[in-house]
Amino acid sequence: MSHTAGVFEDKSVLITGGTGSFGRRFVRTLLERHNPKRVIVYSRDELKQFEMQQEFQDERMRYFLGDVRDAERTQRAMRDVDIVIHAAALKQVPAAEYNPMECIKTNIIGAQNVINAALDNNVGRVIALSTDKAANPINLYGATKLASDKLFVSANNIAGHLRTRFSVVRYGNVVGSRGSVVPFFRKLLREGAQELPVTDERMTRFWITLQQGVDFVITNLSRMHGGEIFVPKIPSSRISDMAEAIAPGIPHKIVGIRPGEKLHEIMVPADDAHHTLEFDLHYVITPSIIFYTQPNYAVDGLGDKGVKLGEGFEYSSGTNPWILSVDEIRTMIANSHDEYSSLSRSQS
Repeated sequence: MSHTAGVFEDKSVLITGGTGSFGRRFVRTLLERHNPKRVIVYSRDELKQFEMQQEFQDERMRYFLGDVRDAERTQRAMRDVDIVIHAAALKQVPAAEYNPMECIKTNIIGAQNVINAALDNNVGRVIALSTDKAANPINLYGATKLASDKLFVSANNIAGHLRTRFSVVRYGNVVGSRGSVVPFFRKLLREGAQELPVTDERMTRFWITLQQGVDFVITNLSRMHGGEIFVPKIPSSRISDMAEAIAPGIPHKIVGIRPGEKLHEIMVPADDAHHTLEFDLHYVITPSIIFYTQPNYAVDGLGDKGVKLGEGFEYSSGTNPWILSVDEIRTMIANSHDEYSSLSRSQS
């Protein structure tokens, strides 16, 4: 990662929602591989902040209690900050359906508060984390993240002559994360389940490890011009193969697609193909609006060149040529288990 080392040199970095699994892995990677001046964790959970303070014995660490819903507090937290990673969000699909306004307050109003605070404090670069559910959304969580993506992209137009630039990173399910299918299946097996519930044998999902997600965000801080939605090229798997990898030979019970679920996830919709560029390891969805100062998105900040995609292209987990075998899924799960185990050990 030497080509990205300079982006953090003597810089103050703030991460919203920084006590989550992504935030903790991001902080650890930053402290071990780079040389920031300050790393500020901005979140509302005092217990998790206390736990992080025990985990990271580093004089560069700062902890700021607050909520992205609180515009004034978010403004104060961003004073003298150079780089912001916006990871705070309400992410549970069923909870969002039952509590829609709460999800809107955090994921949309909170996003605008982060944008305003970054502009008012002359922050240099901002990357917001998105989700595959924001592409052609069918649930409220995905719809709020689509709105958030639009806010961050259009914020580059609002910035005008200011140095602040905003980009978005969109990727799929994180292997082993809380609420994902891997710990859910393992819990059922520990409780003595004789079969595993599978939504649909045809269902597919994109997968990325926690460290891959962190590394992708870090690299895109050097790639970004402002306004891009970065999408990594990552593998897909069938949910039925995931169940087989976790519990070989255990029967599957087909339970049907739940409200708000898709059979396949999409990260680059066909309607966005005409303004999407393909690079060796990722795609870039360029803004559909024209900025006052239009960057050349075909050449990124690292000098890599992209090729424009033809109309009709769609990046879907169902048609992704990179489909994991059962053995490959087992390897991926084992690697992700090591990641989460290291995080758990560091907290104990």
